[in-house]
Amino acid sequence: MAIKLASLIRDNTKIFSPPTVFLRLNDAVNNPRSSVMDIGNIISDDQGITVRLLKMANSPLYGFPSKIETISQAVLIIGTKQLRDLILATSVIRLFEGIPEDIITMETFWRHSIACGVIARIIAGHRREPNVETFFTAGILHDIGRLIMYTKMPVECSNILSKIGKQPQLLFKAERESLGFNHTDVGGLLLKEWKLPQNLTEAVAYHHNPEKAPQYLVEAASIHIADILAHAMQLGSSGEKYIPRLSEKAWSELSLQTGALPFLFKQALQQVDITMQIILPSKK
Repeated sequence: MAIKLASLIRDNTKIFSPPTVFLRLNDAVNNPRSSVMDIGNIISDDQGITVRLLKMANSPLYGFPSKIETISQAVLIIGTKQLRDLILATSVIRLFEGIPEDIITMETFWRHSIACGVIARIIAGHRREPNVETFFTAGILHDIGRLIMYTKMPVECSNILSKIGKQPQLLFKAERESLGFNHTDVGGLLLKEWKLPQNLTEAVAYHHNPEKAPQYLVEAASIHIADILAHAMQLGSSGEKYIPRLSEKAWSELSLQTGALPFLFKQALQQVDITMQIILPSKK
């Protein structure tokens, strides 16, 4: 079964390769000789990404007192690593098109993913994490393995979805029961192939069992909690019909207070709609 899992990623590297602009930007960010102008020029080469980033930088998500008019300003104010993560989050959506509507409605899928990212970002901000965009990106990517499965195994996935419709069961458990692996395994392997930072990879690979994350429990726990809250708030769906069980260790690790949840819910509802309009304007 491990060979079959690997083949989902490696049989079609063209489809499942990270966006070119992200690869160029990642190289520049990791190069100590790169300047703000170098990084700004890479981003500016992609007009669509440039427009989305400037809209996001000037949205209430950041609340900057003055308007950010250029990518160079955004690089200076938001930060290079943060922009790199934002670019991955906002451009990966382009990679997956043509998935049959009878399997999943893509607007619904991305609404759930964006909601998870937004909630994870709010949690990270509450905890004063140094790079909240990492959490936003991990949230958007957390179910990316499911898109690969829907693309390359549509019949098998349709059968699994039909099964949980008749016999109530969490989808990620039904995937493993039927296939020997689930979307977290696929997503984790994809991000490893992309050579993304380990904290992103673990957040995706362990968001259903964060207590097993080898090193980055906070990231995995944040996506775990964000995913559950997005389901509870009925903000889109990636195919899951039920709310996954909460990991007590994840909740304890994040030191969240139940009294903060109403404020978190209010922020999430406002920011999900804003982010959807920026990332998926054609869907609104």
